[in-house]
Parts: sequence; structure tokens; C-alpha cells
Amino acid sequence: MIKIKQLSYSLLLVGIVTTTGHPQDTASEYVAPSEAVPMGKAPRMQVQLLNHGEPTKQYAVIFYQGDEAFSGLLEFAEKYHITSAHFTAIGALNGATLGWFDPQRKMYKKIPIHGQLEVIGLSGDIALYQGKPVVHTHMVVGTSDGTTRGGHVLVAHVSPDAGSNGHCRSGGDAEAF
Repeated sequence: MIKIKQLSYSLLLVGIVTTTGHPQDTASEYVAPSEAVPMGKAPRMQVQLLNHGEPTKQYAVIFYQGDEAFSGLLEFAEKYHITSAHFTAIGALNGATLGWFDPQRKMYKKIPIHGQLEVIGLSGDIALYQGKPVVHTHMVVGTSDGTTRGGHVLVAHVSPDAGSNGHCRSGGDAEAF
């Protein structure tokens, strides 16, 4: 089980990945849960182990300007062999795509959100599905006029606020086997 301790300028963002097929004729406003997140979209991401020698490991996952956080979290889960985790976070973004699950289509309707955003709340988990880590999260973001939007995280572009020296940081507890 993972518990994330919120650090200053925390940010952990994720989405859902499963292995279900989807029809080819769906509009681009929908995305199938099975569409894997491309790797390598968080090239500046750094990971620090915070509690050496403990049975439950605690990590800080640090994203920098322009990193796509969901891609980075999936890479983190794979590289560190995370089998079970839970996390919460806050942070800042410059654009995101959330999803609303349409049970009729069995797909996510994309909710693109443009501009600078504050992550008001985020919760998610990492689990194994068919032997591979799957990252799943829900997020609520605030816009410049104070309105909020929420849903499953599909894409989240890190854009730290001025006080964070160009990066966003989160930490958490995770079991890695």
C-alpha cells in the first residue's frame, strides 16, 4: 500500500490504463481505457528514496516544467516495480485532459482544459493488471476564474508556480518487490 506524504509543491498525476479493445470509428473526443500512455514524456522527472532501510518505501517523485506527469508515474511504477500503491497530491499544471467515463461507449469522453491550473485535489492508486502496473487517478483542478473541473486524469502537463524553483515534487510510501 502506498501513502503519499505531501511535500511542498506536491504533484502526482496519473490516469487509467487497462487492456480493453475499442472500435476504430470512435470520434477523437473519446479515448479507450486501453490506450497506453506513451513513455518518455517526463524526461526530467527525478525519483528519490526518502526512507532507506524501511520495509515500506517512501519516494519523492519530482516533475519539472513541461513533464507529462501520468507518463512519468507509469515509468516510475515500472522501473521501481511498484505492485500496490495509493497517493494524494496537489500542484500546478499548464493544461490537462480529464476524462468522463461513458458507460454506453465504454470509453472516456475527453475534457480538455487549457491554461494555468491549480490541482485542488488528486487521489489515485497503482496496482497490477496482467502482471503490469496500472496507474489510475481522479483529479479536481481550479481555473483562473475559480471554477473547478474534475474527472479521470488522461494527460497533465506540469507547470510549477513561481515559488517552486521550476519543479513540482511529491512523495509517498510504496511497496516495491
